[in-house]
Amino acid sequence: MGTRRIASRVSQLNGEGALAVFSRAKELEKQGHSIIHLELGEPDFHPAPPVVDAVRSAVAGGRDRYCATRGIPALREEIAIYLKRTRRIDVQPEEVLVAPGCKMALSLAMMALIEPGDEVLYPDPGFPIYPSFTRGLGAKAIPFALAEKNKFQPDLGEIASKISAKTSVLIFNSPNNPTGTVFDDRTLRGLADLAQKHDLWLLSDEIYARILFGGEYLSPWALPEMAARTVIIDGFSKSFAMTGWRLGYAVAPKHVIDAMDLLVLNTFTCAAEFTQVAAIEALRDSTNAVDAMAAEYRKRRDLFVSGLNKIPGFRCQTPDGAFYAWVNVEETGASAEEVQRILLEEAGVAAIAGAAFGAEGKNFLRFSLVSARNLLEEALERIERVSVKWRAAVAK
Repeated sequence: MGTRRIASRVSQLNGEGALAVFSRAKELEKQGHSIIHLELGEPDFHPAPPVVDAVRSAVAGGRDRYCATRGIPALREEIAIYLKRTRRIDVQPEEVLVAPGCKMALSLAMMALIEPGDEVLYPDPGFPIYPSFTRGLGAKAIPFALAEKNKFQPDLGEIASKISAKTSVLIFNSPNNPTGTVFDDRTLRGLADLAQKHDLWLLSDEIYARILFGGEYLSPWALPEMAARTVIIDGFSKSFAMTGWRLGYAVAPKHVIDAMDLLVLNTFTCAAEFTQVAAIEALRDSTNAVDAMAAEYRKRRDLFVSGLNKIPGFRCQTPDGAFYAWVNVEETGASAEEVQRILLEEAGVAAIAGAAFGAEGKNFLRFSLVSARNLLEEALERIERVSVKWRAAVAK
């Protein structure tokens, strides 16, 4: 065998903890164990019937050819209309680029904006791909904490202290995965001020923007002067329950979209046309599927969070958005990894130890609220049953 090497950038990447837990859970299921899956951020809903009808007729109608690299014009126009309606922001279709999946939109934006040697600020805990891909691009990933004592809001002072002459991009995600925090207006305005003062790009991951349990969504794009330095990443997986369709988009100033478009030409050519045609139907949401889904997540949140807070050694702040419960388990006296193991192996409840989302997550577990309420109730009963494992230790 030759010793041809693999490019060093690959060694800078990491995977996603959720997938490791998922495969172990699948193994246990094969052995006959009953598992309640609360590990993946994959909705248990499916797209609304009009969306399924639209994809069927698009394929039957021959919409299966190469199409525009930056997305079909009708979808880009519909995205602009949708963002005006649901987020009150003014976006032109030429400021939109469609990609196969939100991660692809994110990585194209990062490739277009980040130079080797740059510093990139990202939330910890947060989506593991932010620091992973940053390192893969030869840049330095610098975390800012979302701490329980701040209700998981960023600390603007900490962020300001971490900005250097090399900082080029600040990435954040609101509602946040894994904490469910919606960044408040004061925080967003503070981030915008820092971006203007230090000439930074704000990369705003808004994939959970429609899964909001109160108030109105504020995107940094809407703030004065910020459309020129904001890139929005969004997609269809979470809000429209279209995970396997692989469809996402970026909204950015036109020169950024042009740069990303060149990257599309050099990588995947275009997203599939028939999924884009159906996505127009999803955005129009004629059956109000999105609001119905968000209302159901809210009920699940209320049920599950109050139940988790009754488990000895668990404490969980109520999330304002997304579909996760982020639970501090340090008072169990066991490590989060050990609690995760007990829950999976002995209770048949799959959750993720928080270190998968960064060092700040080490005392936490993430549960996804992606199972029906009767299953969430069953999960709570199972957790309650195995909590005797650590309850004795708590009582001492």
